[in-house]
Amino acid sequence: MSTNLSPAFETLFASEVHQAYQGARALQGVARMREGVVGSSVKFPKLASGTSSIRNPQSDVVPLNVASELIEVSISNYIAAEYSDIFDNQKVSYDERSELSTMLGNAIARRETQVLIDALEAGSPATTVANTVVTSGSAGASDLNVGKILAAKKGLDAKNVPPTDRHLIIHANSLSSLLADERAISSDFQTIKALVAGEVNTFLGMQVHVLGDMTEGGIVKDGSNDRFCFAIHKSSLACAVGMAAKTEINYIPEKTSFLVSAMYAAGAGTIDVNGQVSIVCRES
Repeated sequence: MSTNLSPAFETLFASEVHQAYQGARALQGVARMREGVVGSSVKFPKLASGTSSIRNPQSDVVPLNVASELIEVSISNYIAAEYSDIFDNQKVSYDERSELSTMLGNAIARRETQVLIDALEAGSPATTVANTVVTSGSAGASDLNVGKILAAKKGLDAKNVPPTDRHLIIHANSLSSLLADERAISSDFQTIKALVAGEVNTFLGMQVHVLGDMTEGGIVKDGSNDRFCFAIHKSSLACAVGMAAKTEINYIPEKTSFLVSAMYAAGAGTIDVNGQVSIVCRES
């Protein structure tokens, strides 16, 4: 049983238990997925671009001889577990095993998010957007604004990245800065208003994913108060899953307790840096 639950023996708990706020699967759908992987790694193919040529009558067909590259993604195992004592469970007014299952399942979901963030931060995007001012004035470092998102879109467009399946991954603090940009809340940018209501929406053709602080690390802020947010295409990021997230409960006689466990095995990596743009957001 959770070692922090002992006060429950003397206190009548409410039937509704409050769990700490935690995001779950916040980056679902942002990467190419390969599930059911057997082994410790998987290789994702990356094909180079090809160029067509003029076809002369009765001439031999000239193959493109497109070069291919295999990007290897390693898989790591993750687990979150906690004991639930059968004696202590009689002294509280809620089903701790059910609560632990939800809490540990969310912990694994956050780990999935962190695996993808780590892969993005380890990559080297072809384009980096830094000092794009809101409208005019100083060119000094700034937090997220419409100008930076426009520059990120330009970077993807310049690399001929398909307009569909684009994603914008930002921190909650960066969203606050974006909404302070008068262009973001003007009538010309109506779709961003859904973000004010807490809805995930699209902006400049990119689906927006907002992440808060995470105990796993989240989007890291460096010593200069800079965070690297990302504009990416789904096919530029790969995620290999050896074991899909699952939760199980086992009774351990030696402990006279139930062991509630959540497990996950996966890894992620950048397939094509041309499909990724890093956005430097300096928080004030």
